[in-house]
Amino acid sequence: MVVGSINIDLVATSSHIPFVGETIIGTDFQIHPGGKGANQAVAVGRLGYPVHMIGRIGSDAFGSQLVANLHSAGVDCSGVAISEGASGVAVILVSEQGENCIVVAPGANAKVTPRDVDANLAVIRQAGIVLAQLEIPVETVEHLAEVCDRERIPLILDPAPARPLSGKLLQSVTWLTPNESEAALYCGANGSIEAWEDPETAAQRIKSGGSNGVVLKLGARGAFVASTKQKGELVPAFQVRAVDTTAAGDAFNGAFATALMLGQSPGESARFGAAAAAISVTRPGAQPSMPTFDEVQELINSHSVQAKSA
Repeated sequence: MVVGSINIDLVATSSHIPFVGETIIGTDFQIHPGGKGANQAVAVGRLGYPVHMIGRIGSDAFGSQLVANLHSAGVDCSGVAISEGASGVAVILVSEQGENCIVVAPGANAKVTPRDVDANLAVIRQAGIVLAQLEIPVETVEHLAEVCDRERIPLILDPAPARPLSGKLLQSVTWLTPNESEAALYCGANGSIEAWEDPETAAQRIKSGGSNGVVLKLGARGAFVASTKQKGELVPAFQVRAVDTTAAGDAFNGAFATALMLGQSPGESARFGAAAAAISVTRPGAQPSMPTFDEVQELINSHSVQAKSA
């Protein structure tokens, strides 16, 4: 079950990310379905695992397009409601080096309330894992966390965009999955983790805030997995040539959750997530870049063969 945002992504590609006040000529423009919630739902669906989506779309033309795309990826959209007005929109700038910057206008996502969670309580109770993000109102995420805690359903929270979170919310989170900049906020740092601490120390500091488990998404360095039940483990990244890093974290989260549901250990699940993320960055767009189960497994197997050969 995924509870979160559903956006349309307006993606412009250029030689570099413009500076403040700078106007540059782009080299490409595309429109893709996106939103961190929908991206993670599609990531799970593309891997072939059953997934339900709870969220809101607008009454505009984008709304029907967004739902159609979710359906095409195998996502059950019975929990997606329509709000009068605009759907969520993300304006994304991508450099030729694969870097990106994003501005999100929430639209209908801002209207996802605790009532939407309660309206879908029967389906939530059937979920093996619930995934959430912070592109919907935080009070809705807090209510969802209370429900998951009460119903004993594991909750994976992607704290993006980063914002302060209450200890009560964090105590209801099974896995918190920040990237480096987000983790710096929850560690009380002003800069990147890489600049001031090692992942083990960062994970321990974040866990001290209340979360039961932490997965630090470290980009090219891989992922660091730590929980109250196991020692920290660094999972190396798969080396690929990045074309577009948009939604790589969402690919990771969807694949990480899927692997957990398939009975893999947290470390194995993080490796599966890292492989999914690696494939996603070699393709343009958010949801269009999500890999299939066979593609992920093939990448993992090929690297295992290389490691044995070495």
